[in-house]
Amino acid sequence: MIDADEAARERMSDALRRDYRVVRAASGEAALTLLTREEVDVALLGVALPGISGFEVLPILRENYPATEVIMVSAVGDLDHAVQAVKQGAFHFITRQIDLDQVRSLVSHAIERQTLNREVLRLRTEVEEDASDKHFIEGPSKATHEILDTVQRVAGLSATVLILGESGTGKELLARRIHRLSDRPNGPYVAVNLAAIPRELVESLLFGHEKGSFTGAIRQQIGKFELAAGGTLFLDEVGDLRPELQAKLLRAIQEGEIERVGSSRPIKTDFRLIAATNVDLERAVKEGRFREDLFYRLNVIPIKVPPLRERMEDIPVLARFFLKRYNGRFHKQISDISESTLRMLQAYWWPGNIRELENLIERLVAISDKPWITEDDLPLDFVFAKLDREPNEQASLWDEATRAFERNFIVRALEKNGWNKTGTARYLGLPLSTLKFKIDRLGIRELQKTIQGG
Repeated sequence: MIDADEAARERMSDALRRDYRVVRAASGEAALTLLTREEVDVALLGVALPGISGFEVLPILRENYPATEVIMVSAVGDLDHAVQAVKQGAFHFITRQIDLDQVRSLVSHAIERQTLNREVLRLRTEVEEDASDKHFIEGPSKATHEILDTVQRVAGLSATVLILGESGTGKELLARRIHRLSDRPNGPYVAVNLAAIPRELVESLLFGHEKGSFTGAIRQQIGKFELAAGGTLFLDEVGDLRPELQAKLLRAIQEGEIERVGSSRPIKTDFRLIAATNVDLERAVKEGRFREDLFYRLNVIPIKVPPLRERMEDIPVLARFFLKRYNGRFHKQISDISESTLRMLQAYWWPGNIRELENLIERLVAISDKPWITEDDLPLDFVFAKLDREPNEQASLWDEATRAFERNFIVRALEKNGWNKTGTARYLGLPLSTLKFKIDRLGIRELQKTIQGG
């Protein structure tokens, strides 16, 4: 409550104190000083103030504290003042003689609008980061079943979860599943990939900042911790967090409060934390790169996600799931992936894990016009992986690899030239007769019906 009239301050404060924490100031200057220490949801701002007037304070509040709703209070009703207040961004304009029940109702509505504005900001953040068409695929492997059983048991708890595993194993998708099964599924889900953010921006993005707190901070910004209030905050690659921010994260977990950059005012926030990393945190603790107390705070419920090479049984399910997704995205109708192709996928090492598999299927769907994905569509790395595991006793490894390379190379050239043999021969610098001979010898016969020209 900001008013020069002490009786008015007391009257309004008494009416609101039952439901809200009320702080008071007798001047605009005192109010602005107070706001550097206190988080204020609604300001009841008097028009007539000593020093700077309420109408001089209002634009300062709107610019520096945009989340604070302002109700202007005047000694007398004045239509011009009311119009001016609303034009400058005030939530409402009232007189001191207003019924106190109406004051309580207005404050309640102002807080509702503030909550709605935060929800809009939160939803905008979710839209930017959304992966709503993605979820952790339930493959048949024992490892996957064990992971999902653990998730089912712990999702409803409020404890912090630490998901460990190599890049591309689906840690973020698992975090989304935990959120959906938690006791706060309708709350916000806010995901932050710490490794993808420039180091100098991480603190501001996580904790928010006040206007003018650093060069370029032209307005107040709400951080991810505040946006995640009532829901889940997912911090991916938490092992990359620099030491001074590890301390701030520890305090946020322990105390449930944060401070924006440029402010010493604590802000309470209620969030469920899920963290993930591909870093060996225990080793990082021993080497002094990660705080031991933070590690134990994060490691309450650890979930280890094995790499794809340790759950090869999941590959057919995953590959067909991605096939369906990218069929839809690229308006294709590729019916399936051949069993021999799936065996080749299961023979590969998958250093990029599920992300690499998804990227491969996306590429194959994008470039293919055939009804099936076959061995011949795969890059040579997969051919060599198969030969490593399943050598052909009837031919040397060199002969197999050479044949696979030549066939793959010609198929790609034919695709590039729209299956026109004459154009392909010219592109490869081969006589047309030589190209036709190789097509026959390499068994590209099943594609003959799609080849045009020559």
